[in-house]
Amino acid sequence: MFPKRVSRRNILAAAASGLPLLLAGRAVAEEVTNADGEKIDVPADPTKVPGRPVGADGGYGSRSPFETEKRLTEKSNPSQITSWSYTPLATQIGNLTPSGLHYERHHGGIPAIDPARHELFIHGMVEQPKKFSMADLKRMPSITRKHFMECSGNTLTEWEGPTAKTVQVTHGLLSTSEWTGVPFSYLAREIKLKPGAAWVLAEGADAAVMTRSIPLDKMLKDAFLAYGQNGEAIRPEQGYPLRLVLPGYEGNMNIKWLRRLEISDRPYMTREETSKYTGLNANGIADKFVFDMEAKSVITFPSGDMKLPGPGYYEIAGLAWSGRGRVRSVEVSLDGGKSWYPAQLESEPEPMCTVRFTFPWRWDGKPTVLASRCTDETGMTQPTRRELVDLHGLNYVYHYNAIQNWAVASDGGVSNA
Repeated sequence: MFPKRVSRRNILAAAASGLPLLLAGRAVAEEVTNADGEKIDVPADPTKVPGRPVGADGGYGSRSPFETEKRLTEKSNPSQITSWSYTPLATQIGNLTPSGLHYERHHGGIPAIDPARHELFIHGMVEQPKKFSMADLKRMPSITRKHFMECSGNTLTEWEGPTAKTVQVTHGLLSTSEWTGVPFSYLAREIKLKPGAAWVLAEGADAAVMTRSIPLDKMLKDAFLAYGQNGEAIRPEQGYPLRLVLPGYEGNMNIKWLRRLEISDRPYMTREETSKYTGLNANGIADKFVFDMEAKSVITFPSGDMKLPGPGYYEIAGLAWSGRGRVRSVEVSLDGGKSWYPAQLESEPEPMCTVRFTFPWRWDGKPTVLASRCTDETGMTQPTRRELVDLHGLNYVYHYNAIQNWAVASDGGVSNA
């Protein structure tokens, strides 16, 4: 990190004396606190003093002290061992989420795992049960893909109406990374699947021993075992040293700290797919094994708790995604959904990946309501909240993908509507 060169007491003393602050002949304009709580000196003129030396950050790059974005930890849970944190979507630049800001959802805390001792065991309806070390897996053919992860509980606060204040809380259980790992289809050839195999139980090495049943067809189609994230090893909170990636599926199924895959002819009906992660409809019938995350979008600027400085030109910006494939189009409304206009997609949409969209807007200073909706390549269009509630009722909890409205008041204040 940046080395500390001067104390706050010295700054205040120099200011009180009316003298310019000098440290070994270096004028200091201000002292700032970085995201880790460290005090950093900022020179009045950076061209007049040498910067910090190479290697002063310990060999791993650090952020500018003026960049302080952090995940927001959910405080309502009785224990932070089983809790979550939200990605700051409003300040994200581009389409990828920095690894250190990727959202979290844990059921038994974050384990510390030595990769030299970690193994993946594949067994069940296979001809050759095998254990694979991390070294074994890294020698195998790998792929690199960009995919979003979204907790199935993302936006659950909004089922009964506008509730959360910011886009970080309404939609922050969403992140996009570039993942690198071994396709399961390659491992399937190594273990030789038996006839009749149809399901796979994936198990994590955390204290909760998280387990989910996954259709074998999905595993063979595009699942892979990731050990890399955004050009480096997966972070511990994202499953180090090995995570299952199931493109487009709800986040909890992408088992972290993956240690075991058991092949079977039927689902295992574990806790996380019976009493949890099922959807209870208004008619009393529960939906189970709802895997794909539906078409969804959200405006991240302007969004809740922001304040526009006044009338004038603004670029509305946001993210769109779908677990069913590529985003085909995004529309923006400037009047709460009465009329819709096509937005610009800022990159070529990729399968099961977020895409950034923008829309030019000249605000006249009058109260209005902004919204976005997306349509994916299957033709699914993001519903209104009323349509979603009519479909499922108010006990459903998961897979909330309704259109998000942001009200802009005449003073520029933006709030959840």
